[in-house]
Amino acid sequence: MDDKAQDEPMAADTARSQRDALVAGSRRAMLRGIVYVGLLSAVLNLLQLLVPLYMMQVHDRVLSSRSMDTLTLLTLLTVGGLLLLGLLEFLRGAALLTLGAQFLRRLNLPLVEAALHASLREGSAKASQALRDLTEIRGFFANGAAGAPLEAAWSPIFMLALASFHPLYGLIALLSSLLILAFSLLGDLVSKSFIKESNAAQVEVYASVGASLRHAEAIDSMGMIGPLGRRWQAMQVRADGYFAIGMRRNKMISAASKTVRYGMQIAALALGAILVIGGNVSPGTMMAASILMARTLQPFDSMVENWRQWRGARAAWGRVREALATEGAERDTTPLPKPEGGLVVEKLVYAVPGSTSPILKSLDFSVLPGEVLGVVGPSAAGKSTLARLLAGVAKPNSGGAYLGGHNVYTAERQSFGRWIGYLPQSVGLLDGTIRDNIARLRTEEDDPADTVRAARLAGVHDMIGRMPLGYDTRIGDARLNLSGGQMQRIGIARAVYGEPALVVLDEPNAHLDVEGEQAVVRAIARLKAAGAVVVVIAHRAAVLQAADKLLMLGRDGAWQFGPAEAVTAAVGGPAERVALNNAGDAA
Repeated sequence: MDDKAQDEPMAADTARSQRDALVAGSRRAMLRGIVYVGLLSAVLNLLQLLVPLYMMQVHDRVLSSRSMDTLTLLTLLTVGGLLLLGLLEFLRGAALLTLGAQFLRRLNLPLVEAALHASLREGSAKASQALRDLTEIRGFFANGAAGAPLEAAWSPIFMLALASFHPLYGLIALLSSLLILAFSLLGDLVSKSFIKESNAAQVEVYASVGASLRHAEAIDSMGMIGPLGRRWQAMQVRADGYFAIGMRRNKMISAASKTVRYGMQIAALALGAILVIGGNVSPGTMMAASILMARTLQPFDSMVENWRQWRGARAAWGRVREALATEGAERDTTPLPKPEGGLVVEKLVYAVPGSTSPILKSLDFSVLPGEVLGVVGPSAAGKSTLARLLAGVAKPNSGGAYLGGHNVYTAERQSFGRWIGYLPQSVGLLDGTIRDNIARLRTEEDDPADTVRAARLAGVHDMIGRMPLGYDTRIGDARLNLSGGQMQRIGIARAVYGEPALVVLDEPNAHLDVEGEQAVVRAIARLKAAGAVVVVIAHRAAVLQAADKLLMLGRDGAWQFGPAEAVTAAVGGPAERVALNNAGDAA
C-alpha cells in the first residue's frame, strides 16, 4: 500500500498537466479562430469602403459627365463587391458560431466532471454555475459581441480614408474614437463592482430556489410558500438592486457615448460643408465622409453596448479555468480491470473541512472477498462519512482505503467505478427510465439482461413489472413519483448492477417494509456468495444478520473492529443490541 500512496502525487501531477494542456489547447484554438475572424474583418472593412466611394464617384463623375457607361461599370463593380461582402460576413458569423461550438465540445465533458467534483466539495450551486459559464461563453461568440473589438481594430482604415479626403476629417475621426473608447472604459469602471455583486447574489438566488423546489411537497403541504416566497423576494430584490445601479450607470455612459457619436457625425458634415464652400473638397467627398465617419465610430459605440458581455465572458472563462484547475487533482487516468482482492483500510483519518477534530481516527481494518462488514454506532459517529470514503467520493485527510490494491479515491472513475456499488442515504435517482437508472446510464453499451439480472438480485423485478412501462417507465420531475421504499430498492439494484467487487449500502432498509427488508437480506447473501466485499451500515439489525465482521464507531473517533461475535460480546449483547439506537448518521 505504501507504493500506492507514493504514486498518488505522480497521478496528481499527470492529471494536472493534462488539465493545463486542455486549457492551453482551448486558448490556442480560440486565438487561432479570433485571428481568422480578424483577417475576415480586415477584408470586410475594406469592402465597406465601396458604398461611400460609389456615392462619391457618382456625385463627382457620373452627374457631371452624364455618362451611363461609367454609371453601369461603377454599379457592376460595387454590386460585385457587395456580394463578396455578404459572403464574407456570413463566413465570419459562421466562424464565430463554429468557434463557440468547438469551445463547448472541447470543454463540455471535462467541465461536467469538474462540476461533479465541485458539487461534492462545495455544493451544487458552484457546479451548476460552471456549466452556465460554458453556455455563456458560447453565446458570447454566437451573438456577435466578440466581433466588435475586431471591427474597431480596423477602424484606422477608415480614418486614413477620411484623412485622404482632408486631414481635418481624419482628426475628427481619431478624437471621436478616443472619446467613445474613454466612455467605454469609464462605464466599466463605474458599474463593474455592482454587476459583480449582482451576479454573485443571483447565483445565491438560483441555488436557494433550486434547493427549495426539491422539497415542493413539504413546502406546499405545510403552507411554507408565503415565508419562502418572501425570502426569495428579498434575495432577488438585493440582486436586482445591485444590477439596477450598475446598469443605470452603464446606460448613462452609453447614452452619452451615442450623443457624442451623433454630434461628431454632425460636426463632420458641417466641416464638409465648410470645406466644400471653401473649394477644398468636392460635394461627393462630403457625402462619402459622412458615411465613413458613421462607420468609423460604430464599432466603438458597439463596444460600449457590449462591454458588459465581454466582461461577463471574461469572468466566465476565469471560472471555467478555475473549475478545471481544481477538478480531481488526485485522480489517476489509467483504466483498471476488475479489482481482485479484498478491501483494506489503513490509518484512515478524516475531518470535516474547517474542523481540526477528526471524526474518524486512524481506522485500520480489512474485509476479504465474500465477507460482509456491518458498521454500527451512534448518530454523528461518522458512519455515512465512512461510506463516502469507501465509495471513493470523499478524500481522506491521511491514510486511505484500497480495493484490490488500488486506492478507491485516486482510481480512474470510468473503469474503476463500474466495480463499485454504492447506495447513499439519499438515493438520488436520475431523470430517465428505470432501466437508465439501474444500468447507470450505460443502456446503449450494456446488455439489457444485465439490468434484469440486477433487478432480480435486488428483488425488484416484479415490482418494476407492475409499473406502467416496466423498465422503460420514466421517473423524475413531472413523471412517475416513486415512494421512498421504491426509490431505495431501485437504488439497491443500481448498486449491485454489473457484479461489483465492492458494495457499500448506507441504511439500505431505512424506508423498507418487511418484504423489502427481506429482499435486501437475500441480496446481501447473494453478493456474499458471488465473492463481493459488502459493507452495510444499518441501525436495524435484520440486515446485519449476515455480517462476518463488525465495525463499531463511537464519538470522538473511537472505534472497535473484529469478528461479529467478538464485537457483540465485547459490547454486551447480540447484533440487535449493537444496532440499537442507531438513528442514522448525518456526518
